[in-house]
Amino acid sequence: MTWVPYAPYLIISMLEIALIVAAVIFLALLLTVLLMLRNLPAQSAKVLEQQHRAMLTDLHDGLNKQGDRLIAAQTDLSERLRTAVGEELRATRDAVNVLQAKQELLRTEILSKTLEKLAEQGRADQELIQNSFRNSTLNLATSIEALEKKVDARLEQIGGKVNERLDEGFKKTNETFVSVMARLATIDEAQKKIDGLTTNVVSLQELLGDKRSRGAFGEVQLEGLVRNILAPQAYEMQYTLPNGTRADCVLKLPEPTGMVAVDSKFPLENYHRMFEAASSAERLVAEKQFKADIKKHVDDIGSKYIIPEVTSDGAVMFIPAEAVFAEIHAHHSDIVDYAMLRRVWIVSPTTLMAVLNTARAVMKDVETRKQVHIIKDELGKLGKDFGRFDERMKKLAEHIRQANKDVDDVQISSRKITEQFAKIERVELDQPKVLEDEA
Repeated sequence: MTWVPYAPYLIISMLEIALIVAAVIFLALLLTVLLMLRNLPAQSAKVLEQQHRAMLTDLHDGLNKQGDRLIAAQTDLSERLRTAVGEELRATRDAVNVLQAKQELLRTEILSKTLEKLAEQGRADQELIQNSFRNSTLNLATSIEALEKKVDARLEQIGGKVNERLDEGFKKTNETFVSVMARLATIDEAQKKIDGLTTNVVSLQELLGDKRSRGAFGEVQLEGLVRNILAPQAYEMQYTLPNGTRADCVLKLPEPTGMVAVDSKFPLENYHRMFEAASSAERLVAEKQFKADIKKHVDDIGSKYIIPEVTSDGAVMFIPAEAVFAEIHAHHSDIVDYAMLRRVWIVSPTTLMAVLNTARAVMKDVETRKQVHIIKDELGKLGKDFGRFDERMKKLAEHIRQANKDVDDVQISSRKITEQFAKIERVELDQPKVLEDEA
């Protein structure tokens, strides 16, 4: 049923208009009658007045009846209007109740769907964060494990090389030392046997009476000493120099010393004459000749075996007999000074061993420095690897820090969503609100 709220007021207004129109018509008729009475004779006026009065009476009665009918109609209309309004109000109340029920159902359904969507979104965000953390942890563990393996392998490789070189050096040193000790023991035994058999064997003077024999003896003794102390690549016997001369031995020492020539000389004849002289004059003559022989050997070595930019600026004169060497240093210091001026170093078997051991120590130090350079290079590479590791750790720390910040932001958003859910459950929302993303 359709209800028009202004219909009763419209009907009442129409009734009022009808009464006003009837009154206007009555007034017009009255004025017309008065004008007619003014123009008619007295008798006719009375008749008309009586008619007019009768007409007014009828009109009044008609108006009264019409008013009664209007009042009755208005009363009936009001009653019907009241009834219609009551029915409309009941229908409206029922419709409002139905609408409220539908609205409550719709709000419950929307709230349920919203909660489900937010819960799904929360679970998805949580799963995404867990996957990100899991992937970051796996990547970090993989990177650290790979780097540890690489560092361990590099350190093991370096340690293996160092240990191998050290073991090799120690082994060679021990072998050389054992060989030297064995040779010295052999020399001692040989010396003892020679001392014990001096009465039964020709004298050393007779044995070494020939210059070639003395030269061969010196070369053999020199070669034995050098071979027992130095590595094969550190020397060369019977080496021919660019000027065509041949040295008994050359020592190949590291720069800046370079190649050092060693030549064996054995001035034995005048040495014996010095001690076998019957008088002082003969002794002085033999001594002068002995000095002359030494100087000649020094000059020969200085001129033949010192070549600029080829050999070292000095050479070595090896005297195989300790007694001759002791005589020179004890009683002929001018010869030693002369040899030093010519850059020729006079050595005996004992002092040559010291020189060779010094040379071996120098070469060992050079080799050690070479190995130290390799170790430094490896350590430099390792330092670069550690630098890259540090940069990657910083980047990883930054990623972890950012992930931690994202987790804090997600917790803030989750807390706000939870509070919003609580407000929705308490029906504290007056109007929809938009959740702001804090990330």
